[in-house]
Amino acid sequence: MADITSSWQWDLGSTTSVVTLTSSIRVLLCDDHSVVREGLARLLSSAEGIEVVGMAADGAEGVAAAVALRPDVILMDLAMPNVDGVTATRRISLEAPDARVVVLTSFSDNARIHDALDAGARGYLLKDAEASEVVRAIRAAARGEAPLDPRVARAVLARGTTPAALSGMTAREREVLALLGTGMANKAIARRLGISEATVKAHLTRIFRQIGVTDRTQAAIWARDHNVVAP
Repeated sequence: MADITSSWQWDLGSTTSVVTLTSSIRVLLCDDHSVVREGLARLLSSAEGIEVVGMAADGAEGVAAAVALRPDVILMDLAMPNVDGVTATRRISLEAPDARVVVLTSFSDNARIHDALDAGARGYLLKDAEASEVVRAIRAAARGEAPLDPRVARAVLARGTTPAALSGMTAREREVLALLGTGMANKAIARRLGISEATVKAHLTRIFRQIGVTDRTQAAIWARDHNVVAP
């Protein structure tokens, strides 16, 4: 095991000779929990054709390792100190564009899914995935495919459709909903649109009814999940 551990260090000088002698899929692990990193490393060390060439404890280390090691696939956590996974993914897509980022996280909310994919992630898995699913996802990403957890795939498909509720809204109602989705208060929305606060509240009452929610927070989440922007 000691020999394998030494190959995980992402110092370029200690790994170049290993990388150049294998045709394995070279994987970088980026997660702030050492137990998760080491568990993934043990899992992948037993998978044929996959080699862990580096581990990083936060997004900044992950970007540096991606640039230095040029891995084929990066397993990326989202919630990390210093630089989060979305920001790290965005930087990697610019600085090491050949690396394919596959998010591996416990977060399944639509906003995080969309943020990660918009940043350049090629795949998105949840941490309750089976070990075999993680291995398949790495191989799929290395082939240029986009491995997605089924729950994530549903969120992606939902984003690409226009709900009937939106089609039935007026342009003003969509403007109000879009601004609500950015976190603006009623008074700020009223100032932005040049209408009264009472009119904003009237629009929101109709909007809540159309999209099936009961308060501002639910409506804001709905707006973000459905990528609502002002017409």
